[in-house]
Amino acid sequence: MYDKGNYSRTYTEVPSSDPGRAWREGMVSGNGENGYIMSGSPYTDSIIFQYMWFNFPSPDPREIPEELTGQLADARRNVFQLNDQWKITHADGRTRRRTFFYGYHPGHQLRLNMTNKGTVTEYERWTNYETAETGVRYADEFGEWIRTSFTSREDNISIMKIERSSAGAKLNMTISIDDISSMYKAQDGMSEITALQYKKLVDPNADYIAQVAHYPSYPGSELIDGGYAGLTQVIVVNGSKKRVQLADTNEPMNVGAVQNPAIEVVEADAVYLITQSNRAFDMGKIEDFAGMMQYALVNELLKNTNAVAEKYQDCSGQFDYDAALAPHAVKHAAEFNAVRFTLEGDEDFKGSDNETLIRAQKESKSRINHAFMEQIYNQGRYALICCSGSSAPRLYGMWTGEWNPGWRAIYTLDANVNLQVSPMNTGHLTFAQLGYIAFFLRNTSDFEYNARMSYGMHDAIQVSVNSDGDRGMQVEYDNAYPFQYWNAGASWCLLPIFEYWQCYGNRQMPIQPNMRIQDLKKILSVRDGGLTDEEFRRLVDKGYLDLEQDILLPLLTKQANFWEQLCTPEYYTDLSGHACYEKGKTALKPGEKYLLIPTYSPENHPIGYNSTITANATMDISAARDGLHMVIAIEKTIKREGYEAAVAKWEALLALLPDYKVDKDGALREWAMNEYTENNDHRHLSHLYPAWPAYETQNNLELRKASIIAVENRNQYNSTDATAGHGWMHKALVCARLKDGDGVVSSLLPMMTDSGYYTSLMTDHDTNRRNDCYCTDTLFGTVGAVNEALLFSNTGEIEVLPALPSEWKSGSINGLMARTGVEVTELFWDTNVVSFTLKSVSDHKEMKVKAGLPWIQGIVNDKEAEGYNDEFGKYLRIPLNAGMDVKVVIILSNR
Repeated sequence: MYDKGNYSRTYTEVPSSDPGRAWREGMVSGNGENGYIMSGSPYTDSIIFQYMWFNFPSPDPREIPEELTGQLADARRNVFQLNDQWKITHADGRTRRRTFFYGYHPGHQLRLNMTNKGTVTEYERWTNYETAETGVRYADEFGEWIRTSFTSREDNISIMKIERSSAGAKLNMTISIDDISSMYKAQDGMSEITALQYKKLVDPNADYIAQVAHYPSYPGSELIDGGYAGLTQVIVVNGSKKRVQLADTNEPMNVGAVQNPAIEVVEADAVYLITQSNRAFDMGKIEDFAGMMQYALVNELLKNTNAVAEKYQDCSGQFDYDAALAPHAVKHAAEFNAVRFTLEGDEDFKGSDNETLIRAQKESKSRINHAFMEQIYNQGRYALICCSGSSAPRLYGMWTGEWNPGWRAIYTLDANVNLQVSPMNTGHLTFAQLGYIAFFLRNTSDFEYNARMSYGMHDAIQVSVNSDGDRGMQVEYDNAYPFQYWNAGASWCLLPIFEYWQCYGNRQMPIQPNMRIQDLKKILSVRDGGLTDEEFRRLVDKGYLDLEQDILLPLLTKQANFWEQLCTPEYYTDLSGHACYEKGKTALKPGEKYLLIPTYSPENHPIGYNSTITANATMDISAARDGLHMVIAIEKTIKREGYEAAVAKWEALLALLPDYKVDKDGALREWAMNEYTENNDHRHLSHLYPAWPAYETQNNLELRKASIIAVENRNQYNSTDATAGHGWMHKALVCARLKDGDGVVSSLLPMMTDSGYYTSLMTDHDTNRRNDCYCTDTLFGTVGAVNEALLFSNTGEIEVLPALPSEWKSGSINGLMARTGVEVTELFWDTNVVSFTLKSVSDHKEMKVKAGLPWIQGIVNDKEAEGYNDEFGKYLRIPLNAGMDVKVVIILSNR
């Protein structure tokens, strides 16, 4: 049963008061929009329902102040003059502006209180990776009890099945909803939460229990009249149910006429709970909420759950759980089973419970336990699928049991989201890309606003460091975090969409409401000014966006426009590489290069220079180069009218971008500035952008060597802030690209051997949980790092086992996608041989195929093939036609 799943022999009950972090041990399910966390307590279970688009508003303004644009010239001048005391100032005289985004929050916390309680034996709870079911099984004096749940990708609801015991004992329980104030951090310095109003509802026939809430009404907020609701329909088989009233808790936020209604179930053979959550922007005025008796949102949720209850009835008219599970399981299983990873070794631990695996890994400080590695790879893949489809993963994936979660559980686009989606394309997923593209498009009008307000640009986009999902404008900045001058975002965040195209070719992406298509009329065109009314009408009427024509070409063009407008001949580096300024200069002379100014390399600054607002950040240089290469590749593929001029323009800009610089020890520098002194006492690896996410180190041996030294320099320091999982995952991905398999392992180990993993196999933000933050970038980033260690690919090239850890002697991974339109349907290695099968989705004249281990013989389709050598090693040239399979066997030298 647990071959494709995990299980735990312990549970952590979520108390109905002072629950702390207990919810984080719960097992999760989801379909990218709705989902839940289940604690699995035998007699007092809690199910916390989730909705990806929940957002708790704040009173902070939702616009960029106009004075920001006017300070660009001052910023450039002071950075050039090495004045690290210059401060950003605002109209009110402040030098700091940290406007917070809206915050993710949980839905209703359903409580199941079992009336008959005994002594629990043989307890276990589990997650089934193939069906996205979570379950609880235990025995007591009344027999064995089982309950299972899932969130349906077919019907967008969550369903729980609870059955009488194996000995025939009936179900007796009370179903209630916990108070919001009783949930973790609901009253922890968050005065906004107490401004919320909500009610608990149970209809007279006890057919459903619901929570409906009105958000605080802040002027200028899109949620001024908004709120949310969650409804659980209760179906009882061969028993009775009735509405009851529990003791009032006198919570001021609860404005219901009946504060604490519940449903009592008596002597039932089975109980089915069908749940859906959603939000609304038009719930009326908050001052009218207490007196309201009808709620359109609740009615909609009841309609939807009723439809599911009626859709899956058996011949006797009873709800059929298995019939509801089947169509969902087909979709979810196809996604999960597309890739299969095995790692030989530690066989005694395979099939063990989560606690045993976590304990075994903590005891093995210097190596990864192979059974643990397999399990968390599968857990990461499973959880990423569960929070994919409608948006990108939040910081918390899509799960929270707390109010005011760490960093508000928003989307952080200068590392976290980027790490979370790192396995999306090579991992052969399909739901995730649509959600990621929808998220990006949803925020793109704000990205255009950012470029306009931060830099005075037109027809350009600048991705914000953060988004709450509803808005993505630059509203947080000061000299320590000058987010308005973080320039690499558009290139970095468009790269996964470009890689999707590399893996799968052109696609038609269905238009969905989350994209906010009506805001994109001036965005989805390469022309300044956007689409005409008629062009836009035709686009919308199609019902889909062409990946090449409608998404990549216009968005990459606007990304390139950003770099073009950032560069000014007035700021440049001369032939000796020194920064120069010449007012009124209109063109560069031969040998001169643009100076990218201002820049921000998160979150570091040069030694002796106490501002993070800098120039020529290596991250920006690499992002610009990579972004221009992407737009050139798309232009050459589409070959639209006049594309030659566009290609020539971008190639000319490429040639004038700054060169990278190396330090006296040969390390790639974080800033290509003679005027700065490198600062290696920092966890971030932003300057390793040429290695990951870009590809420059693959075919530039000197750059690779410089990058390796740069990583070694970072390794010499043990920063006090080196607990963050995203720092370790970033390093793991960089090490994979630098062909350092043991570096991948050493980067993954800190989160594994300390306290990074919960018994649910979900992950924390830190090795030691110091920031009190649930976070999925470690879990998902680990999958990305393993994929990159076992398969590198880019247009026209594939390398198997580029960064195989020395201790991983034998294993396999099947189904990975290569970023060159090829599926690696199977990849196996042991001590003496590597074998793999390539299946192409398009015709290739020739594929350059390499193995990351020394080899002496190559066999292609049972025939010996000639190997070729270059400065990077030995490779094969293999022609591939669409649909054909090519089996390759590489005979290794001694390992």
